[in-house]
Order: sequence, then C-alpha cells, then structure tokens
Amino acid sequence: MGRVTFDVAVSVDGFSSRPDQTAEHPFGEGVDLHAWMFETADENAEELAAILSAGAYVMGRNMFGPDRGELDLDWSGWWGPEPPYHAPVFVLSHHEREPLVMEGGTTFTFVTDGIESALRQAREAAGERDVSVTGGAATINQFLAAGLVDEIRLHVVPQVLGHGDRVFDGVPPQQLEIVSVRAASRVTHMVYRPAGRLG
Repeated sequence: MGRVTFDVAVSVDGFSSRPDQTAEHPFGEGVDLHAWMFETADENAEELAAILSAGAYVMGRNMFGPDRGELDLDWSGWWGPEPPYHAPVFVLSHHEREPLVMEGGTTFTFVTDGIESALRQAREAAGERDVSVTGGAATINQFLAAGLVDEIRLHVVPQVLGHGDRVFDGVPPQQLEIVSVRAASRVTHMVYRPAGRLG
C-alpha cells in the first residue's frame, strides 16, 4: 500500500487561497501561488513529477469548482478536457453526481460520505501507488486532524496574503520530521513527515 501525501502551494503566512474564489480566479482575486509551476517548470521538474505521480487523488469540492450548493452539471473542472491527473480523482461533496470521465485517464468520482470513504476508494484505485490529497486547505486539514497523512509537501511562495484559507488550521499540535528543504528561484519546497502529537 502506498503513502497518503499532499502537495500545496502556500504563502509565507500559510494561506493557500482566499475565500473570494470565482471561475476566473480559482484561488481568489490577485492570488498567484502557482506561477513557479509554469514559468520555472524546468527548475522544479522533480517536484512537479512527484505531484503527478500518485495513483489516485482526493480533493475538496472547492478544489474541483467554484459553485456552491447544488453541483453545476455543466462544470467539468478548471483544467479543460484533459486534466493533469491522468488517474482517478475522488471529490468530496454534499451533493451527488455521476462520475465524470475526462480525456487522458482522469475520472472524477463524487463522494458524499466523508474523507474515510474517499480515502478507502482512492486506496483501492491506487493499488500500491500513493494517494495524494490535492486540497484545498479545509480538506487537507481534515486529513491532518484525522492522522491520515504520511507525508506533507509544502511549496512556499514569497508572498504574504494576510487572510484566507490556511493550512494547519484546526490541526492538533504535533511534531514534524524534516525530510528535505530545497530553495528555488520562486518557491521553497519543504517536505515533512508527521512524527507524533504534542501534549
């Protein structure tokens, strides 16, 4: 069985997005924490390959799309007809929707009965490969609080957002083991493993 990991780009004050998400601004207006993925991709090739190496993914509803309430059945994600995952993706939602099959091997399956169910389905789909929790912050924090994450990969961008959705909010105090730290020109990559709760 593979590990459960997550990759998230965050500002130096720990925010991964702002709450004013729209179809035009997936992480909130003025937020650009992902330029390093595209503008300096060669410099970050190893980290990008690791992000896309999982056998299955779990994401929150707001990572899939900007709509609230009932799902917009015409919406198929931010990524166009061929999302980058090329693997099964399990989307946490309070609303049911039939699986959405995309080009390149990505199928979005909508899970309405919580993170444990989503993780179980993702593990079955991934086989011996890793499962990646792709975000957003609220979903990552649920997995962290439940002790379900084996490896934490933060990609820290030199921006201060001041407010928004923060990684580690509501997560019990715990010790992290440093696995690696690598500074690139537009991002610092930090990898940790949970090493036990404090107090």
